[in-house]
Amino acid sequence: MTLTVLAVDDSRTMRDMIRMALMPAGFTVHLAEDGVHGIEVLGGIAPGDIDAIITDINMPRMDGFGFIDAVREQYDHRATPILVLTTESSPELKMRAREAGATGWIVKPFDPAKLVKALQMVAG
Repeated sequence: MTLTVLAVDDSRTMRDMIRMALMPAGFTVHLAEDGVHGIEVLGGIAPGDIDAIITDINMPRMDGFGFIDAVREQYDHRATPILVLTTESSPELKMRAREAGATGWIVKPFDPAKLVKALQMVAG
């Protein structure tokens, strides 16, 4: 089963790590450098062709909360699983992300195998 994922993170290193964790597991990975770019990239992918989204919280131009809100406003992506991948771990931020529409939360640094498994669980 090939899953298509959009990963949004302002760190090039983190985007590379996500891509290197997911591609060997058979994922198709689209990358964006912040929330604004993420919405642009998402707009270029046919609805139904994206299985899950990974987003950081702290990013320039549009943070992860704004990005989640913008994704959830799109009819085609109301149910698309969104995993937050961030260095933040406070219960308040987790609750805020859940209220915005996030499906799950993974703290950096991440274990590649756990990220693959989490995506397979929410998107499979």
